[in-house]
Amino acid sequence: MYKTTYSLLAEPAIVAACLCAPFIADCGADEQSVVAEPADGYAVVVSQATLRLPDWKRVTDVLVAKHGGRLVAYDQLTQAQKELARTRPRYACFVATPEETTRQFVADVHRLTRRLDDDLYTDVCWGILTGYDADCALRIAGHKEPLVIRRVAAGTEVELSLCDEGVWYCELQRGKMVRKERGKAPEQQQVPADTTKALVDTLNDYKAQLFVTSGHATERDWQIGFRYRNGHFRCQDGQLFGADTKGQRFPIHSDNPKVYLPVGNCLMGHIDGPQAMALAFMNSAAVYQMAGYTVPTWYGYAGWGMLDYFVEQPGRFTLSEAFFANQQALLHMLETRHPADARSDPAPGEVRGNGLLHDRDVLAFYGDPAWEARMQPGDLAWDQVLTCHGTTYSLVITPRRGLDSFRPINTNGSQRGGRPIVAILPHRVRDVRVLEGQELKPVVTENFVLVPLPEHREVDRAYKVVFQAVPASRSE
Repeated sequence: MYKTTYSLLAEPAIVAACLCAPFIADCGADEQSVVAEPADGYAVVVSQATLRLPDWKRVTDVLVAKHGGRLVAYDQLTQAQKELARTRPRYACFVATPEETTRQFVADVHRLTRRLDDDLYTDVCWGILTGYDADCALRIAGHKEPLVIRRVAAGTEVELSLCDEGVWYCELQRGKMVRKERGKAPEQQQVPADTTKALVDTLNDYKAQLFVTSGHATERDWQIGFRYRNGHFRCQDGQLFGADTKGQRFPIHSDNPKVYLPVGNCLMGHIDGPQAMALAFMNSAAVYQMAGYTVPTWYGYAGWGMLDYFVEQPGRFTLSEAFFANQQALLHMLETRHPADARSDPAPGEVRGNGLLHDRDVLAFYGDPAWEARMQPGDLAWDQVLTCHGTTYSLVITPRRGLDSFRPINTNGSQRGGRPIVAILPHRVRDVRVLEGQELKPVVTENFVLVPLPEHREVDRAYKVVFQAVPASRSE
């Protein structure tokens, strides 16, 4: 097991494990060692009880074959820790039946994946793969084609200027809609107060590839209007449908692969039985990945931050990487602002004064974490380039929008903006020593670099972190 090591320089470099895909590697002729880790760094983690179910065993078999993965079976989830710590996979996919995928299970996966070494950061890029039934889970497990998101639909404001095209309907103001056509600027339009069918149509006909929601919700429904009367999305036996204010019902049958971010919804990620909305989104709306709260949300850092990394840095991260990056941002803030709370484990949903601690283990990520879904590349507020020369690594951050480069892009929601810069290394490293950029207070881990936004933001300069490190083999 890795031990946490610290640089002897001004700011410690914390060595942890994050086994996600590389972000950017720009390598010279003497850098043959900086090839990304092989794709076979993949663990399928599953209970013995689920493995004994033939239909669910097929799900694990498909994942193992698809990724050249390793099967890790357990009776109690904590039993998987030793094998994951020994093998250090890049990804861990926790296959679970809906009955297993409880609120506590989600929290336990969060905590387990931080305990493969002795620091507080997450040690593997993970997802929970479940489905309305085994056939639904098998479809998700077997899907291979990457998704480049060009069409976005939302029931809350999203930054359409950074999207190829899309539409959002306001949850706060009756009749407000903003649409962006490809190659044009977003335009506000007036629409009827009840937008139920319009939102259903974004899935059935428009074939949105990213769907974003906020507002009141339970495990059984999403209330489209937050401050005014509107319709609902509901589900029955794995089938989504819209129900408008006149009692009309609009079935949702959408078969194009998509990802779903209920960033501001309570309970949309909580699977409390077969009638859960999350399962219906997977089953009848072809949602292959989603991130949603398993508890009532009131703080919002874990959920709304998904937009900061995924939508507002278009093309930089896959959805699973954005989830990972935002979780590390949360852990970093928790450690630096509330170190006394950073290693406590409250019951999921237990409300304390510390919103970061409340949010830490209650956002579920569903789907195959190695499946690539990312935004169509677009305009970025800053460039970040990671280069490697032998054992010397350099991350250069160059502002592109003057004084606005590090300011929040969109403030809709809660706890928006202020996220640290995250870059993912092309392979795991050890023996980290920061050589330059200590004043930026970077955290350099086994597989990623985190740089808090500069306090004194000079727009006419680049920011650089340089460190030495030795590539680490998987068995070290």
